Amino acid sequence: MGNLLVTINITKQSLEVSDGDSVLFHALVSTALNGAGEINGSECTPRGRHIIRAKIGEGCLPNTVFVARRPSGEIFTETLQQQHPERDWILTRILWLSGCEPGINRFGNVDTMRRYIYIHGCPDRIEMGVPASHGCIRMTNKDVITLFELLPIGTDVLICE
Repeated sequence: MGNLLVTINITKQSLEVSDGDSVLFHALVSTALNGAGEINGSECTPRGRHIIRAKIGEGCLPNTVFVARRPSGEIFTETLQQQHPERDWILTRILWLSGCEPGINRFGNVDTMRRYIYIHGCPDRIEMGVPASHGCIRMTNKDVITLFELLPIGTDVLICE
C-alpha cells in the first residue's frame, strides 16, 4: 500500500481515502453551510492541501462529547441535545487539520489549524451529504472511527470543490 491520500469533495459532500491505486474508503460527509473559504471567522470549509496534524479520542466510546479537544465526560444523547440545543456537537474522534499552503490555508488569517478545523463525528441524526457545519468536516460516528483507525498522523488531505 502506497502513501494514503484523503480527498474531500465539497461539491459532492464526500470523503475518499486512496493509496494511489485504489479507493480504500468512501463516505458521505457534511462540510460548511457557508461553503468553501479560508478566512478566519468565515465558518467556511478551507480548500487546498492539508495534513492530519493530530488525532484525538483514541479509545473513547462512540458519542463521547469533546469540548476544546478534550472529552467532557459526557456521552451524547437526545436528552443532552435537548438540554443544550445551541451546542455544535463534536463527537467520538477528532482528526485536526493543518494547512500546507502559506497564504492560502496556513498562517495569518487563513490558518486552518488556528481555525480549529477538524474531521469529526456528530450526532447520528445529522444528515450526511448536505452542507451544515461551521467549517469542519462532519462524519457519522461509525465512519469517523473507521477513518481514525485507517490514517496515521501526517496523512495528506486535499479539500476541493
